[in-house]
Amino acid sequence: MVVASSKAGEPITCEDLGCAGALTAIMKDAIKPNLMQTLEGTPVFVHAGPFANISIGASSVLADRIALKLAGTPASLTQEQAKEQEGYVITEAGFDFTMGGERFLNIKCRSSGLAPDVIIIVATVRALKVHGGGADVKAGLPLPLEYTTENLEMLEKGCANLQKHIENARQYGVDVIVAINKMSNDTANEHAIIKKAALEAGAIDAIVSNHWEEGGQGALDLAEGVIKCANNEYPAQSTNPSQKFHYLYETEGSTIEAKIETLASKMYGAGSVEFLPEAQAKIKEYTAQGFDNLPICIAKTQYSLSHDAKLKGVPKGFVFPIRDIKASIGAGYLYALAAEIQTIPGLATKCGFMNVEVNDDGEIEGLF
Repeated sequence: MVVASSKAGEPITCEDLGCAGALTAIMKDAIKPNLMQTLEGTPVFVHAGPFANISIGASSVLADRIALKLAGTPASLTQEQAKEQEGYVITEAGFDFTMGGERFLNIKCRSSGLAPDVIIIVATVRALKVHGGGADVKAGLPLPLEYTTENLEMLEKGCANLQKHIENARQYGVDVIVAINKMSNDTANEHAIIKKAALEAGAIDAIVSNHWEEGGQGALDLAEGVIKCANNEYPAQSTNPSQKFHYLYETEGSTIEAKIETLASKMYGAGSVEFLPEAQAKIKEYTAQGFDNLPICIAKTQYSLSHDAKLKGVPKGFVFPIRDIKASIGAGYLYALAAEIQTIPGLATKCGFMNVEVNDDGEIEGLF
């Protein structure tokens, strides 16, 4: 863990400060994933998972590897055993594919050596209407009418945002399934528009999932579609051997600026990147220290493909500003700060814990 630079520009580590052992003692149990379960009893590992707009936005490699082992992968079993015991592991990659998904693939997969069989992009009617020009949603007030009634024109316009996410995902050589997360106000016409747009953008399938209302039973079609896609059983799936998982950029032999420019242009749609003076100084410092071969995490708003939360839909050709770059050497990446993004999320005026109570029957209320 590098915590600072000396006056001579040399990196200072926790070991240099004499506290590496103490930090290890504090963290020795935290390295173990937490085994929990869903409301229906499905085992779940909860480990790490920092916010995707300011960090990796993914659970730990350790949790994924343990889950794969428990699911019974062909790598750990004979072919006969695998056929009888083979399971499937779903691991979350944080919100917004330009952030959680991109970092999962370019940083986490690079670190673990693992690669996904399927990318699942979750879409909702309401979110796509936001990108189609829907009114701002204000906390504590009823949803604007367009989010609770059918508005096909607005939804169709907003689907361009989903199509860009699908395009982004397919750059990595992995097939995409769109999960349409059904809500009570959705209509069949709206779901049909999303499916049509998803297929046009190259998704293998788009499947309505009603787990919000029906739990696991409502997600059976989605689960079957994901399994089918993982086993390459869709007629639309590519049989081209060259269509295999790959990273968007290489870490070795590429400058910090070039990696950031690749992400900004190919993932966000930026026309150029502006490196402000503080960022330029950090690039020079980290390059001199030999950290320029690390992957990049860009902290930015989750409300737009760009750095500007007000730019909805699919903005193009904008200037993407990088104001600073920081180093997480222990974690193995550099992270760039776009525009005015803050790395410590603020609390709401009324925090969630204020709603939690224990009633007279000893039951906990207010958690959801």
